[in-house]
Amino acid sequence: MLRSMTGYGRSERAVGERTFLVEIRSLNGKQFETLVKLPQLLKPFEFEIRNALSERLQRGSIECVISLRLNGAAKPVLINTELAASYHRQLSQLCTSLGMDSSGILDALMKLPEVIAPNMDAMDATEWAQFREVLDEAIGRIDMHRIDEGAALEKDLRERIANIRSLQQEVMAAEPRRRERIREQLRRSLEENLGAERYDANRMEQELLFYIEKLDISEEQVRLLNHCDYFLSVIGEPGESKGKKLSFVLQEIGREINTTGSKAYDAEIQRTVVSMKDELEKAKEQILNVL
Repeated sequence: MLRSMTGYGRSERAVGERTFLVEIRSLNGKQFETLVKLPQLLKPFEFEIRNALSERLQRGSIECVISLRLNGAAKPVLINTELAASYHRQLSQLCTSLGMDSSGILDALMKLPEVIAPNMDAMDATEWAQFREVLDEAIGRIDMHRIDEGAALEKDLRERIANIRSLQQEVMAAEPRRRERIREQLRRSLEENLGAERYDANRMEQELLFYIEKLDISEEQVRLLNHCDYFLSVIGEPGESKGKKLSFVLQEIGREINTTGSKAYDAEIQRTVVSMKDELEKAKEQILNVL
C-alpha cells in the first residue's frame, strides 16, 4: 500500500477554557520540511509538536497552523493593578500640579506599558495531554487523506507499468522483423557497392552475425521485465515510505528503455520506445507524490 505526501487534516476541540484548532497541510518534498505556526501558550511545546509531526508524517513539506480561541469564561488579558495604581498616583499629582483635568487619566493609564498584558498562564500536564489528543487527531486525519491519495497513485502506477510491459511485448514481436531488415539492408548495401560476385558470402554472413549481435536488445528486454516485476513487488511490500526506492527502480527502467531505443535502428521499434518513454514520464510525475 502506498501513501501520498499530499493531504489535509483538521481538528478542533475545547481544552479547559481554551478552544484549539489544528490544521495540517502536506505537499510533496524530498525531505521532511515543516512550518509550524502556534500561539505563545504552546511555544514551550514546539519541539514536542515538531517531533509528533515528523514521526507520523515522515516526509514532505508540512505546514501546521495551531490557533487558539479563548472561551467566554476565560480572561483574555491580565491587568497589573499594582502598576496601574502607581501610574495613577503619579498622573493625578501631575494633573494637579499643572492644573489639568484628570478625567481622561483612565484612558491614558490603559495605554501605558505593561498595565495590560495577555494572559500568559502556562499549560499544565493535563491540558497538554488533552491538546496532544487534538494534535494526534489532526495528524490521523491527514494520514487517512494520504492513504486515500496513495490508493489512487498506486492504481495509476500499476497501469503505467502494465502499459510498459505490453509495449515491451510489441518490441519483442517486432524483433525478428528488425533482424531480417538489418540483414537485408547490409546485404543490399554490399551488393550495390561491391557487386554480388566480389564478396565472400560465408565471410559476409559471419560479419553480419557479429554486427547483429552488437545490436541485440534481448538482454535489455529481460532486465526491463525484471525491473517492472521488482517495481510491483516493492509496491506490495509492508511499510509506508517507498517513494525514493520506487523512484530508483524507475530510473533503471528508463535506462533499459533508452538503451533499447539507441540500439534498435528500426522505425517500428523506435515508435514503441517513444510510447514506453511517455508512460515512464507519467509514472515519474506520479512517484514524486509518493511518501
